[in-house]
Amino acid sequence: MSNEQARHATVLDDATRHVARVYAEALYNAADKNGQMREVLEELEELAGDVFRLDPRLEVFLSSPAVARERKDQALRKGFQGRVTPTTLHFLLVLNRHDRLDMLRAVALSYRELYDERSGRMKVQVRSAVPLTEDQAERLRQQLRDSFQREPIMETKVDPDLLGGLVVRVEDWVYDASVRTRLEKMRNQLIERSSHEVQSFRNRFSD
Repeated sequence: MSNEQARHATVLDDATRHVARVYAEALYNAADKNGQMREVLEELEELAGDVFRLDPRLEVFLSSPAVARERKDQALRKGFQGRVTPTTLHFLLVLNRHDRLDMLRAVALSYRELYDERSGRMKVQVRSAVPLTEDQAERLRQQLRDSFQREPIMETKVDPDLLGGLVVRVEDWVYDASVRTRLEKMRNQLIERSSHEVQSFRNRFSD
């Protein structure tokens, strides 16, 4: 992929996330009026996850621009009426009218982020060289609660390349206490010091 293609792909991704966020906010506000924020979240995630995984043809059918809106409308009503909240069904029909059913997964992700934000929760990604013990994980949660005043939802991953320690990411904030990073910093400091000493020697010699 060329740089120009990569740039356009990134712009497209950003635009998709923006549009998905707009739809997610509209859905959340509608669900909030009916006190169904959690219920709608579960329905969205089940549809975008389990239902599409068990029946990939449904996702292809709903996402295809070759299928008329009327057919999709009928399929949505037949498949989901009485099985999901009226709020969720109405939202699916709105997506269909705007030819946005292909964005359902992106909307579900944005809705989850919005739900967590407004519930005082935050997603935390933790990478560690070895699995955290329950005690270590709980101490980390408490430190994050104290620091951010929000409830951390931790996603942990073992990354042996870190050699030791851990890396914690909360949105754009990153705390890197890995052994690999410390070794790299030591290496860079040694290189910088060595370069400085060589330059000093050259300066003295030239004098």
